[in-house]
Amino acid sequence: MAGYQSFSLNAVEKAQSSSAAAYREFLRRPGFSMGMYLLPAGSQDAQHPHSADEVYTIQHGRAQLEVEGETIDVGPGDVISVDLGRDHHFLNITEDLAVLVIFAPPDNPAA
Repeated sequence: MAGYQSFSLNAVEKAQSSSAAAYREFLRRPGFSMGMYLLPAGSQDAQHPHSADEVYTIQHGRAQLEVEGETIDVGPGDVISVDLGRDHHFLNITEDLAVLVIFAPPDNPAA
């Protein structure tokens, strides 16, 4: 087995867009996991607090992210860290949103 894994985020997003789930993990290691989160414009984000720290990298789209009552605008290239256990969700999704999500340590976001 090779000592690395390689992914095209465009291919990950394309595969994700054909599934019904908004979030899909594509890489899991002992210390972290990565997944793609897709939210169409106008949709509602039903996230809940997670048991791991989380980093969002906005690939494309525009929205706001509310964390513990504080709202920030997010768009392509933005990187946001959300501490474990914090209430958070995307809102006012004005353009289809694609978000690279990193959990450290790995979390089960569907739980």
